Amino acid sequence: MNGTSELKRSLTLRDVILFGLSFMAPITVFTTYGIAIDSTHGMIPTAYIIALAVMLFTAYSYGKMVQEYPIAGSAYTFVQKGMNPYLGFLVGWVILLDYLFSPMISALLFGIFVNAYLPSIPITVCITTFIIIVTAINIFGIKIAANVNTLLVLFQILFIMVFCILCIKGLLEGKGTGELLASTPFFSPNVKFSDLLSIVPLLCFSFLGFDAVTTLAEETKDPKNVLPKAIYAITFIGGILFVASTYFAQSIFPNFNAFRDPESAAVDILMYAGGNFLNALFLSVTVTASIASAVASGGSGARILYAMGREHILPNKVCGYISPKFHTPIYNILIIACIAMSAVFLDLTTATAFINFGALFAFTFVNLSVIVHYFIRKKQRSIKGIFLYLVIPLIGASITALFWMKLDIRSVVLGGTWLIVGFIYLLYSTKMFKNRPPELYFEEGEGEMKIVR
Repeated sequence: MNGTSELKRSLTLRDVILFGLSFMAPITVFTTYGIAIDSTHGMIPTAYIIALAVMLFTAYSYGKMVQEYPIAGSAYTFVQKGMNPYLGFLVGWVILLDYLFSPMISALLFGIFVNAYLPSIPITVCITTFIIIVTAINIFGIKIAANVNTLLVLFQILFIMVFCILCIKGLLEGKGTGELLASTPFFSPNVKFSDLLSIVPLLCFSFLGFDAVTTLAEETKDPKNVLPKAIYAITFIGGILFVASTYFAQSIFPNFNAFRDPESAAVDILMYAGGNFLNALFLSVTVTASIASAVASGGSGARILYAMGREHILPNKVCGYISPKFHTPIYNILIIACIAMSAVFLDLTTATAFINFGALFAFTFVNLSVIVHYFIRKKQRSIKGIFLYLVIPLIGASITALFWMKLDIRSVVLGGTWLIVGFIYLLYSTKMFKNRPPELYFEEGEGEMKIVR
């Protein structure tokens, strides 16, 4: 551990769940709605159900690994301890793509939205202001960040509830399908299963909150019990919100071919369901959702850098430093803020390409780490063990690997380049694999976790 200070345990189960939901930003279901419903030909709720089922396999693996290794680092720690330290470094290096670029995406979306409605304010000013606010929240402490995110996430959930209520009101008045309960959004004989599967990889990224909360292991009270519960709760709550909102959206506006522009389909639906009031509310909740997501992703990324820094894989004096006053990895937070400033000149497509590669790469190896750690090393090979520690994670690894191999060329090139850079750095830091990467081990003592060399 760093000799000056350490992370402070202050988060409860509620804090962790809301932190994960803030990373997911449930309101983004509306921003991807037009593209998703066009690809599914009107069965988007079913597509989200499939995505939920797919992500539950990986959520299960995260839950199992965090029970064994309740320390900061997320996928980096799980693969490093569960499989191999060299591979763990590469997974940690690649998953950094998600956390380093997610705040930048949020900043860019914030700038675009605010500048569109207030064109007199330059987009650069919008982005800079956004990053300063997010950085300050993360520096002041994880508890403050969690409290801010609690309010912002509840605002998003409230919006979804208002939307659903207005849709129910409209359906009772004869709008849309005129039916509260209909099977069409879930099943249509004219829709091919392959069409549904084509959009599932995109929808899976809506569930990334369960990955983010595992970086909070050393700031969570009783992490071995709390984090697995939070992981499953985040995944299920997110799935319910996505399915419910898309069901009512499709019911109130069933003619998805009538959208003026698929990318702004949500505007058409919201205006039809609730008029200017709902549309204005959507703008405000979208802006605040960007802040919540950036706080969560930036805070999580800072803690992965911290986990790698205190093990001297990254510069310890910078990445392994914890502020004695705020108990946060302040230098890492500032590094991520500087990267987020790239929103001034990078485009959304490039940043998204990085994130897609990083998430699926990490998911695949976290699933495999369950097999190596439990099934091979700990020899959990009873009938129950085969099912829990071989079959389930193998299904998860196979699905995520399949999605990873189907990424577009931009994601493969950019993500692959980042992976090569990490591999070269690993060669240098281990003197061509002659030395093992430094690791931290822990043991339980009197109910407290102790990090030891």
